[in-house]
Amino acid sequence: MNKRIRKAIFAGSFDPITNGHLDIICRASKLFDELQIGVLFNPNKKGLFTFEERVHLIESCTSHLDNVKIVSFDGLLVNYCEENQIDTLVRGVRSGADVEYELQMAHMNRELNPNIETIILPTTTKYSFISSSLIKEVLTFDADVKNLVPKVVLEELKRKTNRGK
Repeated sequence: MNKRIRKAIFAGSFDPITNGHLDIICRASKLFDELQIGVLFNPNKKGLFTFEERVHLIESCTSHLDNVKIVSFDGLLVNYCEENQIDTLVRGVRSGADVEYELQMAHMNRELNPNIETIILPTTTKYSFISSSLIKEVLTFDADVKNLVPKVVLEELKRKTNRGK
């Protein structure tokens, strides 16, 4: 008898990956046989880190998780899921506003493909205010973000911005 492999994907830009992202990744990795981290590539958007740098940072931060795989794709997430036999989307939320947005996305994704479910995981309270955008913003004022991002990310942020502590 063949055992069904449960695959999920957690997609985002991860510019940069934060401790909040890692919280969701670590917890979701315990729920599935395979968790893919889908790094979105948007050629029209200029991020702090290149696509390759973001992938490298995520790989560095998740290397201890045997069932996590880093991937990238173009187009609709539900199409990627269908092509790769993934039936669950993992989404992290920090606030009520995130819940509302993710609920709309979950309904749209379900409309596009009723075979794909969305699992919404609330981040751990101590990370509930962290966002990649906020990290980059406070770094412009030389703020201390060492408790908000993994060490490898902090080192790269310092190198990239000549700031941060």
